[in-house]
Amino acid sequence: MKTLQKAIFLLSILIIFKSNIMKAQVINGTLWKAKKVDNTYILSINDKANLLDAFADFVTVNKIPAGSIIGLAAINEATLRFFDPTTKKYIDKTFKEQMEMSNLTGNISTKDGKPYLHIHVTLGRRDYSALAGHLQDAKIRGAGEFIVTPINSDVERTFSDEVGLNFYDFEKSAN
Repeated sequence: MKTLQKAIFLLSILIIFKSNIMKAQVINGTLWKAKKVDNTYILSINDKANLLDAFADFVTVNKIPAGSIIGLAAINEATLRFFDPTTKKYIDKTFKEQMEMSNLTGNISTKDGKPYLHIHVTLGRRDYSALAGHLQDAKIRGAGEFIVTPINSDVERTFSDEVGLNFYDFEKSAN
């Protein structure tokens, strides 16, 4: 009887251990590493990597057509954009200094069948002043830690001539 109880106990431990391993999957890219837990990814971008290149590669490799991204990082260069509705154009400005990305919030969709990342950031400078805007590009210098939550749907964007921006186009979205 004790042998049977021991076998059942060991089998139970093995099943619990295996099911916990199956819940978390580690994935490696060239610019990033990620751990998938249920339907969420914990994403680490490599030091010195281009942030938007890493995000684009990550969503392509993992076939994420739509979702959200939040996170923080240490960076040493960022290009921010500011949209001027009068001219319907973006004004870009690059900052080359070590900064803390205290917040990154963005979404993932597609435009013309390709990943489209719409990301905003708040950056802290050495003098504790802050910069904020639409993130055009950034270079990681230190850690880059993000949470990516996919949405199981296509969300396509279409350019609006009237406004000068890319908007969600739910009629074009497949799902």
